[in-house]
Amino acid sequence: MAARSCRESKVSILGAGNVGSALAQRLIQGNVVDVVLLDIVEGRPQGIALDLLEACGVEGQACRLTGTNDYARTAGSDVLVVAAGFARQPGMSRDDLLLTNTHIVFEVTQKAVAHSPEATVVVITNPLDAMSHVAWRASGLVPERVMGMAGVLDAARFETFIAWELGFSVRDIRAMVLGGHGDLMVPLPRYTTISGVPLTQLLSAARIDALIERTRTGGAEIVHLLKRGGACYAPAAAAARMIETLLGDERRLLPVAAYLGGEYGLRDIHMGVPVILGRHGVERVVELTLETEEKAALYRSAHTIRASLDQIAHLMPANQPPSTV
Repeated sequence: MAARSCRESKVSILGAGNVGSALAQRLIQGNVVDVVLLDIVEGRPQGIALDLLEACGVEGQACRLTGTNDYARTAGSDVLVVAAGFARQPGMSRDDLLLTNTHIVFEVTQKAVAHSPEATVVVITNPLDAMSHVAWRASGLVPERVMGMAGVLDAARFETFIAWELGFSVRDIRAMVLGGHGDLMVPLPRYTTISGVPLTQLLSAARIDALIERTRTGGAEIVHLLKRGGACYAPAAAAARMIETLLGDERRLLPVAAYLGGEYGLRDIHMGVPVILGRHGVERVVELTLETEEKAALYRSAHTIRASLDQIAHLMPANQPPSTV
């Protein structure tokens, strides 16, 4: 990303939990952008901001960070990151959080977009695909400007496990993952390469299947190990990658939870697909050629997301017609 002043852009993170705080740290210590960290708990975002700003003083970073409980301080944001909501505990699935986090995501998105009507929205809260759709319905924005962070994280997990298996540098591995962020995600070995060499030429089908299964349960594995809470550093890194791509208008091909208006034969749903990501959000959904088994897996994942959306449909107003940027 080309060098520029932090003050050219502004990102507001809605939710000062572990992921929101880790993202704030990554953005300001990387001199990426000025950040507002918002939370409903009085003192929490202010304390985290003070701590991080003192760390910036040690390291000489220049970006500004504001901790607040007031949505008005988020006004004029270029990107709004929805990280508010309850995190998973051991034994919980992402869908266990569905009803509670629907209320939270709807409210915080509405309040924040009222102050930043030109913003792009990136959702981190689980269950990710459903919450991305909730945020879109709450925002009143065109669907291209509301997306979820999942595919970047899922692809990174798949890449990491491949690197460990092969003993190769993770820098040379490029993975592609479709579908929902959860047990029914669809990693695509045919579209996963190591310096251009297809993964299917380097590992047996059995080993690839084992790595896919670990990728699907990668978040749950961390929850189980930690006992309390879940992953925060990798989700923050993935969200930061998306934010840098948006602010820099980099037009990168990344997998994100995007609105589908007929692509892949799916409509009025957010789920993980490859897109071209630029300053105005999702510029184009890229439709990959899928084999019969891959397409069936994608539709199974979509069916699960649709079932979640049906559960919470009564909590959201009537949908707005899809539009373009």
